[in-house]
Amino acid sequence: MNPPSDPILMADDLEVLYEDNHLIAVHKPAGILVQGNISGDITLLDVTKEYIKARYGKPGRVFLGLVHRLDRPVSGVVLFARTSKAASRMSEQFRSRGVEKIYWAVVHGRLNPADGLLVSYLKKGEKRVHVVDEGAPEAQKAILSYKTLAIKADQSHLEISLHTGRKHQIRAQLSAVGCPVVGDVRYGASSPTGDRTIRLLARSLTFKHPTRDETLYIEAPDPQWF
Repeated sequence: MNPPSDPILMADDLEVLYEDNHLIAVHKPAGILVQGNISGDITLLDVTKEYIKARYGKPGRVFLGLVHRLDRPVSGVVLFARTSKAASRMSEQFRSRGVEKIYWAVVHGRLNPADGLLVSYLKKGEKRVHVVDEGAPEAQKAILSYKTLAIKADQSHLEISLHTGRKHQIRAQLSAVGCPVVGDVRYGASSPTGDRTIRLLARSLTFKHPTRDETLYIEAPDPQWF
């Protein structure tokens, strides 16, 4: 049997969660790239530019600033900046950990304790991120907190709050404690999901608006698997 093909996202299908003159937040389906790579596959960045171009009748190239990313197999909220001022200020908020990032995940096994804090040291490898000892060369400290929302059979439903923003952080840290994300064979799951995505959702972002004295909360819709 051939593996399922990667999803194709069109501008007409884009789910916009928030939009104003400075920002646009959209829902990224699992399996879609945020930005281009050597595959040449369609990206969320390009589709969102097409949406803006069509909605506002903009001639020429559309500016859209990339201020954070999600891994390809992950779904959820992605925020783009529509102006250079917003791009600079939002990038700084992400760098300074001023953005509250909440994730939902379904993992194999159960965490003990059910609610807690994970502190690890991560080092980038060729194909994955590794948990290493404190003080290892090039290691970066990674912190997340979690709480167990439900347990069903041998799987746990978690809500995760990121305190640092390391590459593959959630996937690597949960794998290191014996609870890999369902479908995440790169980080220890026993088998892939039918659509080759993983059960990890960027549930919400909370941040300060880049040009107004206002705090925004943007939430992704409930996934079918949660």
